[in-house]
Amino acid sequence: MKKTLIPFISILLFLFLTNRSNAQEKILTHKDSLNAILKEYYDLNLKIFQTGSKVEDIDDLFSLFTEDFIYVHPKYGGNYSREDLYNGYKNNQSNGRYNGKIADIKIENKIVGLNAIVVERRFVKKTGDEMNEGEVQMTLFEFKEGKISRIMEYW
Repeated sequence: MKKTLIPFISILLFLFLTNRSNAQEKILTHKDSLNAILKEYYDLNLKIFQTGSKVEDIDDLFSLFTEDFIYVHPKYGGNYSREDLYNGYKNNQSNGRYNGKIADIKIENKIVGLNAIVVERRFVKKTGDEMNEGEVQMTLFEFKEGKISRIMEYW
């Protein structure tokens, strides 16, 4: 009995440790994929904010969003649907508001959770030959099936 119990326990221990290792790899992979989406989101926004950006740049950004995406900014009017936000981007672009004054988006801190990232960031604005960092702003990103499903602004 003792001779068969030891190999059996060894096999169970091996399976437990293997599954635990695989679970940790999946968590890291998930975290990395959320970070990659977030980086692409900010890279595309920065591209859109420049003079000469195109509607295709906006389309690329919106490909990162779920169909039921919602943007929430209580200070500036509350809830915006995907369509509302898309039309706002296009309107700003056609009115020349994207003129290169935002030179960079600086991530100060972020916390990655399960299907969510909280970001502390600031815009770096170009004024003449000077670069000025704006105020720190906090944003919550929620994800569903590898896309951004909700953005909540806390500034």
